[in-house]
Amino acid sequence: MKKPILFALDDDEQVLRAVTRDLKSQYRKEYRIMSTLSANDALEALVDLKKKNETVALFLVDQRMPEMLGVEFLSEAKKHFPEAKKVLLTAYSDTDAAIKAINDVQLDYYLTKPWNPPEEKLYPVLNDLLDAWQLDFQPDFEGIRVIGYQFSPKSHDIKDFLSGNLFPFQWLDIETSDKAQELAELHNLTPTDMPVVSLHDGSCYKNPDIIELATALGLNAHPQDNLYDVVIIGAGPSGLAAAVYGGSEGLKTLLIEKHAPGGQAGTSSRIENYLGFPKGLSGQELTHRAITQAKRFGIEFLSPQEVTSISEKDGYKSLTLGNGECISTKSVVITTGVNYRKLEAEGIDQYTGAGVYYGSSMTEAQACSNKEVYIVGGGNSAGQSAVYLSKFAKNVYIVVRKKDLSSSMSSYLIDQIDAIDNITLLGHTNVTKAMGENERLTALELTCNNPDEVKEVPADALFIFIGARPYTDWIELGIIKNERGFIETGRDLSRYDDFKKVWKKDREPFLLETCSPGVFASGDVRAGAMNRVASAVGEGAMAIKFVHEYLSEM
Repeated sequence: MKKPILFALDDDEQVLRAVTRDLKSQYRKEYRIMSTLSANDALEALVDLKKKNETVALFLVDQRMPEMLGVEFLSEAKKHFPEAKKVLLTAYSDTDAAIKAINDVQLDYYLTKPWNPPEEKLYPVLNDLLDAWQLDFQPDFEGIRVIGYQFSPKSHDIKDFLSGNLFPFQWLDIETSDKAQELAELHNLTPTDMPVVSLHDGSCYKNPDIIELATALGLNAHPQDNLYDVVIIGAGPSGLAAAVYGGSEGLKTLLIEKHAPGGQAGTSSRIENYLGFPKGLSGQELTHRAITQAKRFGIEFLSPQEVTSISEKDGYKSLTLGNGECISTKSVVITTGVNYRKLEAEGIDQYTGAGVYYGSSMTEAQACSNKEVYIVGGGNSAGQSAVYLSKFAKNVYIVVRKKDLSSSMSSYLIDQIDAIDNITLLGHTNVTKAMGENERLTALELTCNNPDEVKEVPADALFIFIGARPYTDWIELGIIKNERGFIETGRDLSRYDDFKKVWKKDREPFLLETCSPGVFASGDVRAGAMNRVASAVGEGAMAIKFVHEYLSEM
């Protein structure tokens, strides 16, 4: 936590030097000491401190100054830091002004010059005032603040990006938060500036795009080299495992992620069936551990960045990035995973990001406090989100087409859901329409399959966790995919007529190798994958073994 500030102001350089010395001697361990000779400079500094989210605990100000009287300064300073204690330094002739200031600016104390010895005339007074200030002091949030409208798709995208990339932040709704209004006034913000991201150094980014924000936060979107041993595309559990093993085994490894590390697993509020964690862990915890581990082995991580195409020449693969840059690599591991399938219902697109969300339950959980929340989907991700959201929402409804959850969800999650009073399962039911007011979701139309019945229900949020659509449309090289778009690998390739046309090696493809030698696929993007975190991690590690074997052929 930042140290609170003791702010000294006196136009007499000798006096200012003395008071600064005495303050540092007694308080430098717990407070930061700032001092200046100019009242105008001091007021400018206070504005800057406020933008940087600093805290002033006490002002120690001279009364007679040429630019303005100390009482006048304290009156202005109070607008920025109303809770700070205020002490006036006076000569004997200014006692009446100091007494008047007790009422005018709620002066806490006045001290006459000189204050020697400080052990008797200065420190006891300031100690009492600072003790009283500490009793009422509530540390403000330190770090990134996002100011915007709750039901703005752009605000949701920024919150989702920050959360996915493990940046702690504070969300401030401009319509309901006094702090948001204060910051908007301080930075002269207008509605067209929203959403605004305020960083800890006081800088503000108005309606930023994700790349601009990522750069400001120190993320790396540009490769450092032109040639790598292996490039891993996608930083879900499988990609992270491949990065850890690639780095630990000495391969020059590049990991590229389009949005945020962790994939769908990274958004999970609780993973309770992962080996070695009997109490479970969140997707963010797993992601943080894996990223830290991979970087410790020296891998390079690009995020947010996407690969738009892969081509091959003389055995080397060329990857084109979203910003137009090209990099070369000896091998590729595709671990792009899957996206949630879009819900085909009227009004869904209209309210996406404004009450309708794909995944993202942890990002929007606070906004669901005491609200009516619906979840579409019967898999583990839907179940984990329901359990998590039940801690905030008034009611959580799980909408599924089947009778129950037994065929699609782990039994431990079903048992948890059954034990939570404010979670209700709506079986044989579809969401057929989303409705709203003022550009936000307010109601849903539900259609029951058996019997055929339509009803309208109030809804504050809808979270969608349906289907598994692989992110493979961008892949070229003639890579064989099944009818659903999942990448075929290994022995399963021989079932396709096109395989012999593109595969020219004497050997059979390795277990996780695609029909393009040296290009591997692992995790949920691969046809036949088990769609579990543990299996994805195992395949990522296994892919590096095959990368080694392939590189030995070159």
